Amino acid sequence: MKNKQLTFFLMAALFLIPMQVKAEQVNLYAAGSLRAALGDVAKAFEAEIGNQVATEFGPSGLLRQRIEQGEAAHVFASANMEHPQNLVGQGQKGPVALFTRNNLCALAQPGQTVTTATLLDVMLDPAVRVGTSTPKADPSGDYAFELFGKADQLKSGSTAILTAKALLLTGGPDSPKAPEGRNLYAWVMDEQKADVFLTYCTNAVLAKKELSGLQIISIAPELSVGADYGLLVLDGASQEAWRLALFILSPEGQKILGDYGFVVGGLPAKP
Repeated sequence: MKNKQLTFFLMAALFLIPMQVKAEQVNLYAAGSLRAALGDVAKAFEAEIGNQVATEFGPSGLLRQRIEQGEAAHVFASANMEHPQNLVGQGQKGPVALFTRNNLCALAQPGQTVTTATLLDVMLDPAVRVGTSTPKADPSGDYAFELFGKADQLKSGSTAILTAKALLLTGGPDSPKAPEGRNLYAWVMDEQKADVFLTYCTNAVLAKKELSGLQIISIAPELSVGADYGLLVLDGASQEAWRLALFILSPEGQKILGDYGFVVGGLPAKP
């Protein structure tokens, strides 16, 4: 009888002892412009929560296609709202959250004479090579072409000229990759592939850190284009994927994004 009671007690005790749950890996697919910022967010999440984050960075449109083809992404951080919303339109449950914003800037070669006021005239100059990322594959390219669309308001015929002359240098499925350890936009400019390159301001800051002679040109309000970044947790993802999404939206995650130049909200008022 005692043996039976002991066996029962031991079995009951096993249910009372907290079981050690193996930490699940979270797969984060994110826009290339988020590489540095969300790389640091992922490290902070791992340190605080204990779950490993596997990151995959690239053009948002190409990442969306890979997700559509069945790759095991858990959280998708896109450089626009459209790509995650397209996934929702195809059956993902959503919702898509706006988690940060970015703005477009121009990178110019060290010897290029250009200011915010003269940027449009410089880009229209037939001798000036204007680089962008690839529309549809990379939202940065879409935003650049949106800027071109605004140019007619300032100078008739500008949209057609800029659209025709734009060099699609990054973000496409066949675009050349930067050497290991090089910033893509610093490398493109270092290789003299463009005289002026339109990209996110956050990309421009990172490029200038590597190639200090580059100029960052702010874009005038009448041409300015802002980028809304969308966040989606994919169907079937674990609770830890939702925790990562909340961490990105949390004050700690937002502060890291803000430190890299992204426009953020959700930060507590300073005491």
